[in-house]
Amino acid sequence: MAGYRWDRANDPGAGVPLAVVRATSTADVQSAVRFAARHELAVVPRGAGTGLSGGASALSGCLVVSVERMRAVEIDPATRIAVVEPGALNTEVKAAAAEHGLWYPPDPSSYEICSIGGNVATNAGGLCCVKYGVTSDYVLGMTVVLADGTAVELGGPRLKDAAGLSLTKLFVGSEGTLGIITRVLLRLVPAQRPPCTLVATFASLDDATRTVLDLTRTMRPAMLELMDRTSINAVEDVTMMGLDRTAEAMLVVQSDEPATHGVAEIAEVTAICQANHSTEVFSTDDAETGEAFVVARRMVIPSLERQGSLLLEDVGVPVPQLGALVRGIEAIAEEHVITVAVVAHAGDGNTHPLIVFDASDPDESARAQAAYGQIMDLAIGLGGTITGEHGVGRLKKDWLPAYLGPEAMDLNRRVKAALDPQGILNPGAVF
Repeated sequence: MAGYRWDRANDPGAGVPLAVVRATSTADVQSAVRFAARHELAVVPRGAGTGLSGGASALSGCLVVSVERMRAVEIDPATRIAVVEPGALNTEVKAAAAEHGLWYPPDPSSYEICSIGGNVATNAGGLCCVKYGVTSDYVLGMTVVLADGTAVELGGPRLKDAAGLSLTKLFVGSEGTLGIITRVLLRLVPAQRPPCTLVATFASLDDATRTVLDLTRTMRPAMLELMDRTSINAVEDVTMMGLDRTAEAMLVVQSDEPATHGVAEIAEVTAICQANHSTEVFSTDDAETGEAFVVARRMVIPSLERQGSLLLEDVGVPVPQLGALVRGIEAIAEEHVITVAVVAHAGDGNTHPLIVFDASDPDESARAQAAYGQIMDLAIGLGGTITGEHGVGRLKKDWLPAYLGPEAMDLNRRVKAALDPQGILNPGAVF
């Protein structure tokens, strides 16, 4: 059962489960939950195990309910809907939709290995979310198993539905604390047009973040990503693709507007980058070349993992505060003498500070943990959030009360108590 103890966050407090149930159907999940309720066992739902906040870390003596074998994907091209089991990978849904000329937009950097169940449980975003939104914008309905083993059908294949409370949305982002999702109805859209890609480098991080603000004031690109110098160099170490190691920041921008409009949008992006003193601007409509830069952006986390252990942040702020957040993170890294790389879905203010440290060094580990907490405090102080798309999990729950405030925190707990009175569903995560 060792492989079911940790998710990608590698929570050092992960326990050893009593047993692992590898469900193949909603009925299997119901049986497991009813057994757990009868014996008052904690239940930890698990998908692909790629979560970054410890939401799927096992508890000692718990029942891990894995949905990794529930992989079915059915596409209805007439209604543009995918009916998906939670263990299906994000990339499998994309591929199935593409066979019908359709597209499922949410695209976390881990889209090739993360599951739809986990995406829904954390309301995952991705590189295209600046224009196309996050997972909750595509979930139309679901089957969810409640804490007493009851399976409830929520929502359905309708683009508009205002009947009753929005219970479907309640379960999106609930991180397995309110129920276990066993089937999801996802909205699909027409296939994305071939994008044009622009890459701009900046000698100053402030110039790059100011460029992001100028871009978001006037347009809505299909992608607007930022990498700082540490991220650039980590990726260049692995890919040797000729990235500018001296740049303080690099932006990766895409436009998927129709041909002439796309050219005009990229030209406008170029002008804004140059007005903000970019050192180099390169653009292409060649799909392969453009994808190479997108892959470089997706490579940041695995590239940094080669340098040591990671504490992965997921803090977001209003876009006008992006510069203050990034500079604040830089100051925190200097204060604690620790490496913190910053990569960001810059267009919506969602940053991923990545703290690199030696887990075998107690002093460095303590400094990393201190920096981790200060970064979340910084984000809250700037009017931001402790998580934009990775979830609270077990690693961030101590900061949730300060972020939500006492009234909202109490309301969260009341909802949890109403749906899970025994407190068996993913205890220790979020609450």
